[in-house]
Amino acid sequence: MALKWFGSDPNRSGVTAKFDVWSGGSFEISFNNSDGAEHTCGGVYANVEPFTKLTFSWRWRSEPGVESFVTVSLSPVGHLTRMNFEHANLGSASEHDYLYGWNSTFMKLDRLLGQNEG
Repeated sequence: MALKWFGSDPNRSGVTAKFDVWSGGSFEISFNNSDGAEHTCGGVYANVEPFTKLTFSWRWRSEPGVESFVTVSLSPVGHLTRMNFEHANLGSASEHDYLYGWNSTFMKLDRLLGQNEG
């Protein structure tokens, strides 16, 4: 499922994904853009609370030594789920445009979830 919505190019999807979701487990996901550039990111899960919270480190294969941290919190709001997302410790060492990338990724996720409503 992650391959359908992950990645910053709104017209492309993921290429490969590996998830070992538990506190101490790791992930790696690769996606490509319309220009042919392939990107691979990965990290280690620091905290996994099913249906509630996920925290993990974030590293790009192309930027060794640069690490940031992501927190995703989920909470019920009526019959829906609210997601709070934070990408912290970005600094200036990364060449990636995180705001554009995450906005594109979440727009693709929103489209995919909208297709599954009916």
